[in-house]
Amino acid sequence: MTTSRTTTPGAVVNVGADLLADAVADQAVPVARVDWRPPMPGTEDDLATVAADPLRRTANERALAAVLDVTATLVDVAPAAEVLGLERGEFLHAGPPIGWDRASGPLRGALMGGAALEGLVDDPEDAVALFESDAGVSLEPCHHRSTVGPMAGVVTPSMWMFVLEDAATGRRTYCSLNEGLGKVLRYGAYSPEVLTRLTWMNRVLGPLLQRAVRALQDSGQGAVDVTGILTQMLQMGDEAHNRNRAGTLMLLRDLAPAMVRSGFASEDVAEALGFVGGNDHFFLNLAMPACKLALDAARGTDGSTMVVAMARNGTDFGIQVAGTGDEWFTGPAQLADGLFLGDYGPEDANPDIGDSAITETAGIGGFAMATAPAIVRFVGGSVPDALATTRRMHEITLGENPRWSVPVLEFQGTPTGIDVSRVCRTGILPQINTGMAGRVAGVGQVGAGLVTPPAEIFPQALARLAALAAARTPA
Repeated sequence: MTTSRTTTPGAVVNVGADLLADAVADQAVPVARVDWRPPMPGTEDDLATVAADPLRRTANERALAAVLDVTATLVDVAPAAEVLGLERGEFLHAGPPIGWDRASGPLRGALMGGAALEGLVDDPEDAVALFESDAGVSLEPCHHRSTVGPMAGVVTPSMWMFVLEDAATGRRTYCSLNEGLGKVLRYGAYSPEVLTRLTWMNRVLGPLLQRAVRALQDSGQGAVDVTGILTQMLQMGDEAHNRNRAGTLMLLRDLAPAMVRSGFASEDVAEALGFVGGNDHFFLNLAMPACKLALDAARGTDGSTMVVAMARNGTDFGIQVAGTGDEWFTGPAQLADGLFLGDYGPEDANPDIGDSAITETAGIGGFAMATAPAIVRFVGGSVPDALATTRRMHEITLGENPRWSVPVLEFQGTPTGIDVSRVCRTGILPQINTGMAGRVAGVGQVGAGLVTPPAEIFPQALARLAALAAARTPA
């Protein structure tokens, strides 16, 4: 049950439907409204079993503490073949596992472009037969290799990856470099300009960033503190999913001197600086692996009901939970509600896609909309909606992150640690800020908006948690 945080003395308390509350308010009587909703249908017994699990409380405390203890630093930039062991014909993608036969349009478009980038085909269109035959190619979720990918999330062996590390444990996570917006591979586009840009990123941008990142550490300045940048950018109007302007500029501040001194041709350095500086979303591809690095610290915590991944492949939406290992709980990806580019409309949009909901899973993105009210101009809604969303997400989370605070809410920490049992008990679904890819392969981005997971995946996860809890309880 969700409740008001404060109640006016002498107020009439109204639970649920607003009809009576409105009538009382019309008589100038103070009313305290309590947002109460029944549990999700069919979850009552599983909620009772999980609530009685003796491991749950301490497991959730340990899982949340583990997440909050992680500090992510940028320690390297290197090809996927080197740091992930990807071989020719191996492709990573966003979301839970899927094959070509069920792949969405944008995922197919990104795979087709990726095949051309790797020289498996001369023309991206020829890749359709390659993937249909399943000869010499394989698909695997990014999450299965400690990686996250925005939108289609396709990673190929030659792509350069950000490498993030938790200094305390040495654990690492990875993400590709951000291409920008519009007609880009991650939105399913594969035109010649898309492939030309990716080739330049492999030939110039990746090696230049590698030289700069390594030079910072060799000089004694240390690795770029990605968690620290996230802390600052949330107080500068970013929410680190669809708004990353401050984060990108702070990253550029840290890397630009080393890039200039790298020894690369001045024309290459100028082009790279212009590309990063002109791409407000560049930092997203650091925010995502930083969030995954933190959440992976909670994986395998028996008894914990905390969600450690939310991911979409354009067909399915999947979650993973700390107390259920690597099992995916999936349902149909939803269409986002938002704003469209140019003449595009809802009929042009593909259902939600991408690993970038890892930001919401960690407590930022849609969960931190109150830090970035300007985001509503990009994804829709209103400023009051943004504030209300952050407040509402506290109802389904285990705690808050004191590092990531919300100035307009008296510096309250962002809501952190989505609790499967609280989602099922309240019916409140996690709020995600997202881009929208065209449903047809090759189109690219068509808009941006707001979306939630399919409700049925949380009762699935709850049932599994209940079964595990029951197995631990003596008869």
